Amino acid sequence: MSVIHSLFSAFLMYSRIPMPQVEWKEENRRYALCFFPLIGCVIGALLLLWFEISRFLSVHSLLFAAVCTAIPMAVTGGIHLDGFCDVCDAKASCASKERKLEIMSDSRIGAFAAMHLALYLLLQTGVFSQVEDRRLMTVCALCFVLSRALSGLAAVTFRSAKREGALQQFSRPAHRTVTIAAEVLILCGCAAAMLCVDSIAAIGALLGAALTFLYYRIFSYKTFGGISGDLAGYFLQLCELAGFFGGTIAHLIGGSIA
Repeated sequence: MSVIHSLFSAFLMYSRIPMPQVEWKEENRRYALCFFPLIGCVIGALLLLWFEISRFLSVHSLLFAAVCTAIPMAVTGGIHLDGFCDVCDAKASCASKERKLEIMSDSRIGAFAAMHLALYLLLQTGVFSQVEDRRLMTVCALCFVLSRALSGLAAVTFRSAKREGALQQFSRPAHRTVTIAAEVLILCGCAAAMLCVDSIAAIGALLGAALTFLYYRIFSYKTFGGISGDLAGYFLQLCELAGFFGGTIAHLIGGSIA
């Protein structure tokens, strides 16, 4: 039952999808990170469904892109964007590591976070407005799975910046070997699916995700001494945007050359 409870725990924590309530104990979170990418599958499936509906109804590209931006927020409740905003405020403070960690714990949003959030949503909407091909849309949808698999892998392999926190509640009780194996398997499957659908867009998306993962490791260790829940959310959002942007630009370049 711990596997099923881990599935429920992952969806209860990282999504707004209704799930049966389970007792909040470490045993029920042992394999939760293994199921984290499944939330990305739900988001990707909804995006593909919206793509088909919008094409059938001839929806304007701007409305299509705006709904694409809204779907992940509706599924997750914005939990990862919250971490993104907290890290943006901390980065802009130019304070010590300890003070930055305190800023990230503050529930209030600062001016720098608001500006970065507006820019992020604008860029994401802009990228989706360029998606007119079903193959490219599929690659973008798979980015939501890819980012969560990378985030889960980092959670059990990267050093932690804090002893307590939302991320530690999942990474500490996680079965490390099983989680690493599951995330690597999902990453390989996701990459293979992308390459089969649209090899050119896939290369751009995978390159964007890989560079963001490297940046996540370097930035987190250098600035905070490790990762935290907020930093994981920050990475997730950047990874998705880099994947969308890289895949879309590669697709456009490939189309112009052809």
